[in-house]
Amino acid sequence: MDLLQQLTQYAFSGLSTGAIYALIGLGFAIIYNATGIINFAQGEFVMLGGVLTHFFLIVLKLPAGVAMGGAVIATTVIGALFERLTIRPLKRPTPLSLVIITIGGSIFIRGVAMLVWGKDTQSLPPFSGEEPITLAGATVMPQHLWIFGITLLVIAANKFFFYYTIRGKAMRACSFNRTAASLVGIDVRKMVLLSFVISSAMGAMAGIIIAPLTMTAYDVGVMLGLKGFCAAIIGGMSSGFGTVLGGLLLGLLESLGAGLISSGYKDAIAFIILLLILFIRPQGLFSKAQTERV
Repeated sequence: MDLLQQLTQYAFSGLSTGAIYALIGLGFAIIYNATGIINFAQGEFVMLGGVLTHFFLIVLKLPAGVAMGGAVIATTVIGALFERLTIRPLKRPTPLSLVIITIGGSIFIRGVAMLVWGKDTQSLPPFSGEEPITLAGATVMPQHLWIFGITLLVIAANKFFFYYTIRGKAMRACSFNRTAASLVGIDVRKMVLLSFVISSAMGAMAGIIIAPLTMTAYDVGVMLGLKGFCAAIIGGMSSGFGTVLGGLLLGLLESLGAGLISSGYKDAIAFIILLLILFIRPQGLFSKAQTERV
């Protein structure tokens, strides 16, 4: 395999992984824009999508479509309960207290998952076989194509919801100015709940489509969540294409670094990029400069 074929192979693999980071990052951005909260439990929603699908599919022997749909619904319910039981009861919370609560929620969900499903790594069957496909000299697994397709579908649905539906526009209004949104009759608390519902569903979907490639376990959400957070930071915590581009860029650099330098640096690359972004351009690479009138 020549250098061009190697680079093509790394690019396909990196973009596939980056699409997952983009989905997770969008979950971070949606909650942040609606509430100002950085939800460090987002990675656990990704984990729940994978382990619940395995439980429904392998243990309960449900059909694949029912198992995946049930996993998304169950994770969404958990996300809604997380908001109702941990975020909503707080009176005048500080940013630090919210961060601590989401980290505590992450640890709690991960601990319950370990007790229920154990520490063993679990795998899901690929959606459409394991016969590799050759594209532009690179070998691509069919699951990679599923990842690209589902990610594009979720992004399109996300765009339609936020720009062409009443509730989506209401959530965008809350992201700009919660006080003004409340004054014009928008129920801000419902919008906060809806942001957790959407982000947990997106996290579950990411966990389902990546599990056939990377397998799943009770602790996979930690690293995936942190890398999704990196994607959101690169995109300027935007719930639009900025975070998508951030995820794709992160996945691409991670894959090229692992292939050309060493796989041992794969996880370190994401955090090096995060630190560089925070030092050089803390508002993100793809965010527009904002001005504030006084």
